[in-house]
Amino acid sequence: MMKGYTNPAFISNPIAAPLLLLLLTPFTTGLPLRRPSQPPQTTPTTTDFIKTSCSTTEYPILCVATLIAYASKIKTNPTELAQTALSVSLDQARRASASMSRLSSSTMGALKPREAVALRDCMETLGDAVEELRSSLSEMDHLRGQNFGFRISDIQTWVSAALTNEDTCMDGFDMGGGGGGGGERVEGGVKSVVRGEVVKVARLTSNALALINGLVSTTSPQ
Repeated sequence: MMKGYTNPAFISNPIAAPLLLLLLTPFTTGLPLRRPSQPPQTTPTTTDFIKTSCSTTEYPILCVATLIAYASKIKTNPTELAQTALSVSLDQARRASASMSRLSSSTMGALKPREAVALRDCMETLGDAVEELRSSLSEMDHLRGQNFGFRISDIQTWVSAALTNEDTCMDGFDMGGGGGGGGERVEGGVKSVVRGEVVKVARLTSNALALINGLVSTTSPQ
């Protein structure tokens, strides 16, 4: 667990400066999802719909906070809600993947072997998660029509796999890299940066999966 203070050892660490620069670097990755330029015009009905839908997720506060900006697009459409949640998750996964690449470049040669292995494995699994979320979002475009059950099953499978890969990323640090256990745990600045990125992606993906699962009971997807 991350604590609410900075360890003096981190400040004296030779890779501290690159890590701090990484945290301050703005994300400039080209992303498909654009936030509305104007505050969304929401109605009590739309707001209540989003809040009620998000109450079924594991992280409802995060769910509402990330989706309310798209209320004018979502309205009270459960399919649009799930698709937007999935797009937000993909957006964050891409950001995290880019962050991992910058971290790897900025700390090259300065990481301990177990840190380098854990980071490499995390980049690979996070890259897989991005592809799975991308496939899921693409399939969502074809959800309105025939073969709903078949398509929603594929989407659930891909999003579940993405969530597993996101969790696996952190497992590499907790077990010392290599995914085989038995190694030393990776601690310090590298793990903190990775956890900060991956935890949010995993929570957004979990929320998206819950909203997608809710579509299974929808007899007439919009």
